[in-house]
Amino acid sequence: MSKFDNKKIMPRYSLIAILITLFAGIVLAKTGYLMTVKRDYWMKVADRVKRDSVPTKPNRGNIYSCDGELLAGSLPKYKLYMDFKALREAKNDSLWEASLDSICLGLHRIFPEKTMAEFRKDLEEGRKEQGRNWPVWRRRVDYNTYSEVKTLPVFRLAPYKGGFHVEEFNARVNPFGSSANRTVGGIFAEKDTGRVGLELEYDSLLRGKDGIIRRQKVLNKWLSITDTPPIDGSDIVTTLDMSIQDIAEKAVVDELKLINGNVGVAIVMEVKTGDIKAIVNMDKCADGEYRELKNHAVSDLLEPGSVFKPVSIMTVLEDGYCDTTKIVETAGGVWPMYGRQMKDHNWRRGGYGTITLPRTLEVSSNIGVSRIIDQYYHNDPEKFIRGVYRTGIQEDFHLPLPGYSRAQIRMPKKAKNGQWLNWSNTALPWMSIGYETQIPPISTLTFYNAIANGGRMMRPRFVQRVEKDGKLVMDFPPEVVPGHEKICSEKTLKYMQTILRHVVSQGLGKKAGSPSFQVAGKTGTAQISQGAGGYKSGRVNYLLSFAGYFPADNPRYSCIVCIQKSGLPASGGGMSGVVFHNIAEGIMARDIKLDVSDARDSLSVFTPDVKDGNILAADYVLNHLGFQVKADWTGSYATGNPIWGKAEIRKGQAIGLRREKLYGKSYIPDVTGMGARDAVYLLESRGVRVHLSGRGKVVSQSLPAGHQIKKGEACKLILEI
Repeated sequence: MSKFDNKKIMPRYSLIAILITLFAGIVLAKTGYLMTVKRDYWMKVADRVKRDSVPTKPNRGNIYSCDGELLAGSLPKYKLYMDFKALREAKNDSLWEASLDSICLGLHRIFPEKTMAEFRKDLEEGRKEQGRNWPVWRRRVDYNTYSEVKTLPVFRLAPYKGGFHVEEFNARVNPFGSSANRTVGGIFAEKDTGRVGLELEYDSLLRGKDGIIRRQKVLNKWLSITDTPPIDGSDIVTTLDMSIQDIAEKAVVDELKLINGNVGVAIVMEVKTGDIKAIVNMDKCADGEYRELKNHAVSDLLEPGSVFKPVSIMTVLEDGYCDTTKIVETAGGVWPMYGRQMKDHNWRRGGYGTITLPRTLEVSSNIGVSRIIDQYYHNDPEKFIRGVYRTGIQEDFHLPLPGYSRAQIRMPKKAKNGQWLNWSNTALPWMSIGYETQIPPISTLTFYNAIANGGRMMRPRFVQRVEKDGKLVMDFPPEVVPGHEKICSEKTLKYMQTILRHVVSQGLGKKAGSPSFQVAGKTGTAQISQGAGGYKSGRVNYLLSFAGYFPADNPRYSCIVCIQKSGLPASGGGMSGVVFHNIAEGIMARDIKLDVSDARDSLSVFTPDVKDGNILAADYVLNHLGFQVKADWTGSYATGNPIWGKAEIRKGQAIGLRREKLYGKSYIPDVTGMGARDAVYLLESRGVRVHLSGRGKVVSQSLPAGHQIKKGEACKLILEI
């Protein structure tokens, strides 16, 4: 017979089923009520505890020099905030009141610009307003400062208990300070976007792409859930060499200070590749210091002066109108040209008289160059300008630097009646010597670099490649300027290379030369136009230049130096040439590599400096180094082991070690000549306190040898290397 009593059990199961059904119905009804009647309320609650589609910033890429030195990188910086509402919700108001003085004192110690009273007033105002993101300090701080603030009372608590929290930013740092900072560039900190230089030009690559996260509050803590991870920015590898940059910057600043210059520019280019190894742009500031404020090297459109003369001479030689045997009359240094006077720099001293074409460049004769050009191109100035264009100096190099300006050299236009519309009789003579044109230093240097490179004009290169996680993203190989594989014939090129060498060896560019290697180049001194005021409005301003390359017999680097200064004296060769000389010698000295064995004198024997003290230790080391040691272990001593003594050099370069008698334990020993370790051991083993000053070996002791020791005495030891 079954023990299951259907009449008793089934009602029970039915009751349970009914209760479960009723409960489920209540749940469904409640759910429907929340989804309809209470929907708006709970949506507002959800908005308070979650954040959808929150952008998260990637790490900005780094900028490196050609040899891997970090030029610009990102480090975290923080803005400090206080959530006073969270402090109240955590019921820590009493703790805040008790700790406020300590907090304000600590903040004043960390940020001395603001007083304790100011901190108290500011924080009390924030607490009164119950600010959620009340700034503790208005500016961003680094990690060390943030860590220091975090140790203060209340601030050390968790954010939901104490209310102290931070907002993290990627801050840009430049380990080399202001060196080449107008080229490397900077960013707008708040926007994390490039502001100038390479930072701006390659901003999209450096910045990366934002990610998307969702923020959910769980148990009073915000959790981040990543929807789309951020993509960090790529790294830029430049052509800059910071050791060359340092050499160039120092040379420019030293000369600017010496002559009280206003602006100093220097660019160093690698001849074969066109790589820019250094670029200096120094402006004199109101406080008398020199800083980089503007990229003059690529943006200044100024009349270049005499550094343009080789362009003119190359043009006339290439067109075949004359050769280097051409003779020109410069008279006494003054020559009338179409109602104006053309003057040479030495016109007060009688000029140069009759000279050859090469000599016109060597001595930078304005009359000589302008007369030659005017003789052959006066009736067809358009041909001259086409010849100038052929050299490539006016090309747009499409440099990756905001603010870059290409050279402006106007082409004459002819009307139907045969008259030149934008031209005058004096335009050609003055243009031939570097006026009536506007050329940035980078364009002038590129022309000289082409002469050094066998006539092959290389596009100036600032960036070698773009990398991401060590993998190549973009490559920027050396590039020849289109149409300028050869800027002139081989014959003309040889003429120009010889003339530029002679400018330095026997002309006005002597101060740019070096006794150690050959230098080729050209000086330039030009008055700077004051606009509508002309050239002589007020105090005359000058542009002093030297452009060239080195070593001239096997060119490796080209360089241009431009200095702007007010008033006389003003000399391109004597001022900019000196800077060029210092840069060239600094670079060449840096590249000299000698084997250390070449400096060894085979006739001499190097003897180590052996300090007095533990002679057994010295004996052990010297024997293992292969030195001949003559030891004298006779005589009395006070300490037994180790053996204390003196070292001396004996005849035949043997190193002598002899035992030194020490005073008894109650007396001060002679520790002169010993190292700090042995001297301190001997004195402190006798109960004497020791004070050390300096480093090296002991040269004097305040308590003389043989002095009877008194309890608590101190001895000061002076050490020198």
